[in-house]
Amino acid sequence: MKRHIGRLNFNGDPNLGLFTIPTDGFCIVGNTLTKKEKDEIREILGVEVVETRIADSELVGLFSTANKNGIALPKNCKEKEAKLFKKMGLNVLKTKIKQTALGNLILLNDKGCVIPKEIGKIKGDLEDCFGVPVEIGKVAGLSIVGSCAITTNKGILAHINCTEEEMELLESVLKVKGDIGTVSFGSPFVGAGLVANTNGFIIPEETTGPELQRTDEAMGFI
Repeated sequence: MKRHIGRLNFNGDPNLGLFTIPTDGFCIVGNTLTKKEKDEIREILGVEVVETRIADSELVGLFSTANKNGIALPKNCKEKEAKLFKKMGLNVLKTKIKQTALGNLILLNDKGCVIPKEIGKIKGDLEDCFGVPVEIGKVAGLSIVGSCAITTNKGILAHINCTEEEMELLESVLKVKGDIGTVSFGSPFVGAGLVANTNGFIIPEETTGPELQRTDEAMGFI
């Protein structure tokens, strides 16, 4: 049976989500990951690894996010970076808003998208780019929904303080079931900590057994 859980830190950093943009078709990674780390992503997620920089940074998951249809890029993204994603056949949206940490602000799968009201003016642009409905929401009362939750096409893991009403919205928009939890021995910012798609997930080394169990359930593997 294929292994669906990996445990590692990227160059010693437990914030795995900041360095990756995982989907069911590919995983974009920053160009500072080691061969071992990229091989682990390929094995666990079962997808091609695309190595690049966004906004001239290795923190690709901080500055951007994507699904099978498109990718949203910050205004300070380089044109040569955008060209790579166009060659991949993705809809490419280079946003013009002041906020650049789009990965922190957007929660996305292939069925829906949740964003905070602070970037609501690009709601229509995001719908066109991602090809899914986009709704306004929060997680744990916070606007950084991309940091406070992670979703795949099978499940959602959200900040430990995500309310029932917030979770109902996430499940309605993203069309999958969810649960709350933490990673890295108590960090509630699960979106910044995990790498996941429908094939598997990678967790930081500091993650405890109960946290791993909760993640396994929320991501739809149990």
